[in-house]
Amino acid sequence: MAYNGVKTACTFVALLGLLVTGTAPVSAATPSPSKDPVGNDISWPQCNKSLPTGQAFGIVGVTGGLANNTNPCLSDQLAWAARSSGQTKQPKVALYVNTANPGHAGSWWPSSNTYLGVQVTNPYGTCASDGPVDLACSYMYGYAKAYDDARRGVANPGNYFWWLDVETGNSWQTNTALNRATLEGMVDYFKSITAGHTDADGKKAGVGIYSTKSQWATIAGTVASSSSLAGLPSWLAGARTLRGAKSNCSLSGLTPGSRVTVTQYVSSGLDYDYSCI
Repeated sequence: MAYNGVKTACTFVALLGLLVTGTAPVSAATPSPSKDPVGNDISWPQCNKSLPTGQAFGIVGVTGGLANNTNPCLSDQLAWAARSSGQTKQPKVALYVNTANPGHAGSWWPSSNTYLGVQVTNPYGTCASDGPVDLACSYMYGYAKAYDDARRGVANPGNYFWWLDVETGNSWQTNTALNRATLEGMVDYFKSITAGHTDADGKKAGVGIYSTKSQWATIAGTVASSSSLAGLPSWLAGARTLRGAKSNCSLSGLTPGSRVTVTQYVSSGLDYDYSCI
């Protein structure tokens, strides 16, 4: 999930002219947990590899690089995250999922406002039976992927904080309004299952957005204050050091009214995360 693209599937580059952007990992001294209580995020690239120890919190990828598959090491990595020390205000265990809007190039695209027997209230109207790549069907695609994500093997999914991983390495439309509709569909589903819930430590469940400023602008464009994306916590990637990650806490969030609550940097090939709250 690092800014250099380890979260995304390298074999499936973004559609319609979007480019993968990022920088190579920068080696740095591993921070001392006693002085800098930082967390780590891991997913399928860390399968069968040595994992960090002493992390303050852990963020685990539920998907396996694409929006429609599962991290094969999810169970073991959730157990790893549960051993976090909990030294910050972040949940000891949080989750993230890949996002995309592939349109008809994907393995599945909606053709109604119903998914697996669930009738979805769609703010963009009706997703027509011929499945056009429009706002209504884009919203349904996002809602359906989030619905699937909550059933990939996470017990009590409504008790977690879910981050949406928004990177240009996945498949997106050039029309940013369509991409926003997909992300809104995901947000609305996760809001529906997390509202009023907390984890075992009393930390609030919910949903937020992981990205960089440039990737977010390319994919989502301008977000209206009326969008369900507005005000969501932001997790900013792109720092090269812990010092840079701390500095990024002062930046504005990705959407109107958003606050940066987590920042990320790369050290010795691992993703480290600093809590801004």
